[in-house]
Amino acid sequence: MIPRLASRIANYELAFRMQAEAPELTDLSSETKQTLEDYGVRRPEPKVRPGNVGSGNQFQSFATNCLLARRMVESGVRFINIIFASWDHHHKLDVELKYNAEMVDQPIAALIQDLKQRGLLDETLVVCGGEFGRTPLGENRVGNPGVTGRDHHPNAFSLFMAGGGVRGGYTHGETDAIGWNPVRDPVHINDLQATMLHQFGINHLKLTHPYQGADTRLTNITRESHVVEALIA
Repeated sequence: MIPRLASRIANYELAFRMQAEAPELTDLSSETKQTLEDYGVRRPEPKVRPGNVGSGNQFQSFATNCLLARRMVESGVRFINIIFASWDHHHKLDVELKYNAEMVDQPIAALIQDLKQRGLLDETLVVCGGEFGRTPLGENRVGNPGVTGRDHHPNAFSLFMAGGGVRGGYTHGETDAIGWNPVRDPVHINDLQATMLHQFGINHLKLTHPYQGADTRLTNITRESHVVEALIA
């Protein structure tokens, strides 16, 4: 069989198998009442909420997605991405940050605990983070008195990892007194990627693909990236 045709058939068959699994995977009727409560699947939406989160009950939606993530791990899904996009706090910081923190805290904690209780956390890496941080100082944009939140800040930001063989109960790195720049053990994003790939059993130097005459890789070819050994248990 022609390789391209065989590849296309394999893709169609994989898509069918994924769709066939979806109804059972998304049916939460087999979950216990305690599990649903732990994740907060039935939590009411707060009366005070930001205007940038869209319609619907985001508290229930995010909690349900975290529970579905655990079910996906159980069924063998290798990569799961849960997104909540409204962390762009340029204004109304008190309302927006409070809402988001309360929304994600309970379901994420429940997901980690649930994976641990089921013996899945050691082989599952949970990563919670964004693509950049927020300035430690108020934005105070000229001509916009309502913009009193935080601006985009790539210099220093935090994320956390759990399970997957990473070191628990450990804080790596330190910023200056106001959180503007790293002053101890900085971790470049490519080093974080190299470390995560290492935990997946992949050598980041060998995970390459040809592009414009160069063997490019996720961890960049223009700087020396390395695995952060201190993060590994």
